[in-house]
Amino acid sequence: MATTCSTAPSSLMLTHVASSVHPQDLTPSLLSFKPKSLGTAFCVHPLVLRPRERRTSRWVNVNLNKEGKTGGFYHRVVVAAAAVAAEVAEDVEEKEGVEGVDGSSAVGTVTVTKPKKGKAALPLKRDRRRSKRFLEIQKLRENKKEYDLKTAVSLLKQMASTKFVESVEAHFRLNIDPKYNDQQLRATVSLPKGTGQTVKVAVLTQGEKFDEAKNAGADLVGGEDLIEQIKGGFMEFDKLIASPDMMPKVASLGKILGPRGLMPNPKAGTVTPNIPQAISEFKQGKVEYRADKTGIVHLPFGKADFPEEDLVVNLLAAVKSVESNKPSGAKGVYWKSAHICSSMGPSIRLNIREMLDYKPPSMV
Repeated sequence: MATTCSTAPSSLMLTHVASSVHPQDLTPSLLSFKPKSLGTAFCVHPLVLRPRERRTSRWVNVNLNKEGKTGGFYHRVVVAAAAVAAEVAEDVEEKEGVEGVDGSSAVGTVTVTKPKKGKAALPLKRDRRRSKRFLEIQKLRENKKEYDLKTAVSLLKQMASTKFVESVEAHFRLNIDPKYNDQQLRATVSLPKGTGQTVKVAVLTQGEKFDEAKNAGADLVGGEDLIEQIKGGFMEFDKLIASPDMMPKVASLGKILGPRGLMPNPKAGTVTPNIPQAISEFKQGKVEYRADKTGIVHLPFGKADFPEEDLVVNLLAAVKSVESNKPSGAKGVYWKSAHICSSMGPSIRLNIREMLDYKPPSMV
C-alpha cells in the first residue's frame, strides 16, 4: 500500500461523523482532534481497540488526495481519534498510579485496613480528653514517683478540689490469680475513723430476732414479705444482713443480689446469728472488699474532708487487713503496687516497703 504524506503541517477538525458513530458518544477531546506536526510527512495512526495488555497496532495509510472527500475517510478518522484518546487515558492512569513524589516511577500498593473493634477501637489513654481541672492538679505529683504514706495523703487532699466532698480510695495490685480457689481474697475491715457515709442496713430474720434487729438500729427488718419486695425490684438499702435460718429462702435472690454485691455471705459478715453486733459494725464503718479477676483490691477508706491523721489510720487498717488475709495459694512477692486517689483525681503511687513498715506517731 502506498503512503501519501503532506509537505505542510495539517490539522483535522471533526465536523462530520459517520452514520455509525453518534455525537453523544464522543468526548470533547474527540470533537477537536489535532495531531502534532511531523515535519514533511504525517500519517494517521488508527488503533484497533483491544484488551489492555496488548498494545500492538497497525498503520493505515490514508491518501488525503483521493479519499479526502469520502465518508469512509471521516469514519476512519473518528475511529482513529477514539482509539488514540483511549490509549492516552490509559497511559495517564498508569502514570498517576506509579509516579513517585520525587518524579521517579515506583509501583504503588494500596492497603485496605480493617475497621477496629472492641477495645482496639478506643482512643489511646494519652489521647483521651481530660478536664482543665484534672490537668492542673495532675501537675502536683510526679507520674512514676513513689511517695511515702504521709506525703501521699497530704497530696491527695490537695487534689480533691471539686465542689462536692470526694471519697478517697485505695487500689492494691496483688500477686494472686483469683481463678484458683486458694488464691481468692474476700474479707472485711473495720475502719477506726469510719467511712463518712450513712449506711442503710436491711435485715432478713424471723421470730425473736426480729425485735432485736429493730432495737439495734436496722433501717429495714422483714422476712418473707421483704424477700417478695426485693423480687419486685426494691433495692433501697446498702447492706443486707440475714440470720442463718433464713438462708434457704434467701437463696432464691441470688440472681438479683449477686451482681449488685448485696448477697449475704458468711465471709463478708452478713450471715451471722449475732445480728445486733453486725448492724453496729456496718453502721460504724465496716467495709467489705474482694479481689477482682485481675487481682486488684479496690477499697474506700474515708472522705477527702477527713483530717490527714484519720485517713492515715484508716489506710493502715486496710493495709493490715489485706496483709493478714493473704490467700494460702499466693506465692512470691505478694504486693505488686499500691495507689491512693480521690474519686475525681489522679492516682498517687505509694512506696510499698515504707507503707508496710509505717507506724503512726502515737505508736512510736
